[in-house]
Amino acid sequence: MNVLVVGGAGYIGSHCVRQAVAAGHRVVVLDDLSQGHPAAVPAGVPFVRFDMADEPNVRLVLREQAIEVVMHFAGLTNVGESVRQPERYHEHNVGRTKKLLDAMLAEEVRRMVFSSTCATYGVPEQMPMTENLPQHPINPYGQTKLDVERTLGHLAISEGFSFAAFRYFNAAGAAADGSIGEDHFPETHLIPLAIAAALGRRPPLQVFGDDYPTPDGTCLRDYVHVDDLAAAHLAVLPRLAAPGARLYYNLGTGVPRSVKEVLASVERVTGRAVPHVVVPRREGDPPELFASADKARAELGWAPRYVELDAIVETAYRWHLARPQGFAS
Repeated sequence: MNVLVVGGAGYIGSHCVRQAVAAGHRVVVLDDLSQGHPAAVPAGVPFVRFDMADEPNVRLVLREQAIEVVMHFAGLTNVGESVRQPERYHEHNVGRTKKLLDAMLAEEVRRMVFSSTCATYGVPEQMPMTENLPQHPINPYGQTKLDVERTLGHLAISEGFSFAAFRYFNAAGAAADGSIGEDHFPETHLIPLAIAAALGRRPPLQVFGDDYPTPDGTCLRDYVHVDDLAAAHLAVLPRLAAPGARLYYNLGTGVPRSVKEVLASVERVTGRAVPHVVVPRREGDPPELFASADKARAELGWAPRYVELDAIVETAYRWHLARPQGFAS
């Protein structure tokens, strides 16, 4: 298929681009580089740099490249920042996505794979988390993703728009060959922060609370490898052929890992201690979040290849060791 990957120079998007090219799809990347990196885009893949809200230019790309499906990864994702800047998050994640959708509808492109989040559930009513749980976000980031999900649902009914919304859990890891990986500024994800602390590249890691009602007192989260996330995006494409398809999937391993377990894994992989200090809990952090991905397994034949935490951490370590300054290295 002819695939436009919006945000294809970013962390998850760039891994998806590589897999899509390897699978034989013709890929075009659109990214404004506010967070992405041109070096993450494979050589030979057409790349256009402008905002996804630039409707005339988006329409031109859709038309000239005969795009059949859009994969949408572009968005702001820092939960804490969203609390401080809710209007910015709404304008970027919701307002600009609506402009992208307007361009798609004008050019008769009615298929999208959308990068959503488990944050749409808020504090879940049960574990593991299934797709039919009530969605009550507790931060603006999760709310913006839910707003887009609902907009897509309305378009499915009114326009025959077909979409899949993937609710990610904690994306982690890097390409197995160490060529691309996480490069955020500021970095907020636990595994790269722990690796940087172990390598002496940052101050001791802050562990937010060790008094949760969990086996070791620290939060439990579901870490899913970035390449496994990308694989799901390709597996869902055939299911978007039917007009008006509305598909929702959780993507996680289903295995909860505590903060202390992550630190222990980083220490095993790196052979170095992870300097850290325990600080008070962050407001709004649930004790545990982990997925039931049974629906994705049953309907897409998808299953994570990286299940062991050490295997995920090892790919991340390989990337950060080789690229101490990320893509600027």
